[in-house]
Amino acid sequence: MEIGVVGKPNVGKSTFFSAATMVDVDIANYPFTTIDANVGVTYAIAEHPCKELSCKPNPQNYEYKDGKALIPVKMIDVAGLVPGAHEGRGLGNKFLDDLRMASALIHVVDATGKTDAEGQPTDYHDPVEDIEFLEREIDYWILGILKKGWEKFAKRIKLQHMKLEQAIADHLSGIGVTEEDVWEAIHKLGLSSDPTRWTDDDLFAFVRELRKINKPIIIAANKADAASDEQIERLKKEGEKRGYIVIPTSAAAELTLRKAARAGFIDYIPGSSDFKILKKMNPKQEKALQLIRERVLERFGSTGVQEVINRAVFDLLKLIPVYPVQDENKLTDQFGNVLPHVYLLPRGSTPRDLAYKVHTDLGRTFLYAVNARTHRRVGEDYQLEFNDIIKIVATAK
Repeated sequence: MEIGVVGKPNVGKSTFFSAATMVDVDIANYPFTTIDANVGVTYAIAEHPCKELSCKPNPQNYEYKDGKALIPVKMIDVAGLVPGAHEGRGLGNKFLDDLRMASALIHVVDATGKTDAEGQPTDYHDPVEDIEFLEREIDYWILGILKKGWEKFAKRIKLQHMKLEQAIADHLSGIGVTEEDVWEAIHKLGLSSDPTRWTDDDLFAFVRELRKINKPIIIAANKADAASDEQIERLKKEGEKRGYIVIPTSAAAELTLRKAARAGFIDYIPGSSDFKILKKMNPKQEKALQLIRERVLERFGSTGVQEVINRAVFDLLKLIPVYPVQDENKLTDQFGNVLPHVYLLPRGSTPRDLAYKVHTDLGRTFLYAVNARTHRRVGEDYQLEFNDIIKIVATAK
């Protein structure tokens, strides 16, 4: 799974990425600072079962702090996008190539409206237009791939009695489209099972629906601390009209807090509404942190960065954390580690899906599972829930 951080130049996209991953990247006030994609690891944060069960975990594939599980997620910061990217304008081809396999997109928007469509400073630009132009660029990009030789492709599907969903998914596999994505888009729109009957309007409607399914987007309304309440509310209202989650965000504040925490000056967990000073700083540093507290944390409840990441993982992608164990009573693996591993699985997944995630052989030989909370046996049709702790029982090889 990969989350792409996207947006036009100079909106704080690379600052958001750096704050989320603590990867040092070039951050400058000129277009196309990011040319080659930056890749890092961020964390989705969820309450840990040990907070409820009064245990002490030994995490192996995640981190644990103050009752929370920090679950690693791959993140990519791609080149800045400008209108006409699907035609190769700016770094358009590079941008679109970089987000091919992204499961979800975080669209960083300048909530103040102080950056124009090209990423240049301006007195006022409507940030709602940025939401629309990103949709348009991705739609036309996918449409360009699909329409190339469409008539021959559609006829071949019909003449060879190919499965429509599979044929289109194979055609678009390079951008991470699955057969399930295609099926959902076709059925949501009620399109004909005969692709030769699809009109240009049908094709475009299909592409738009497919983009919503395959590349879901969340809006980070960045520089929120410099925006008025009216600007924030309008952006939220207009974004939500289009079906988006819009989160007021200050990537610069988050980056400052994380750097201060890494240096040992403060105790701060990403997503928190405050921080604790641990050691003395110079007056300039103290003033900067106090301003963040007053202008960001007290106003919005957090910097927004972690909320954007969490909602991308848990709401957009509908993933849930599940903990496999070997001993359902002690909540341990074979080495005695308490809740050592966590896996993010799509909502609706089953214990067999979890077994395959742990190891292919475990999935193949799956018999049943035990819910460690209830100590009840569950079958492969059981739907896993958020923070489930599951023992997998399989046949011997």
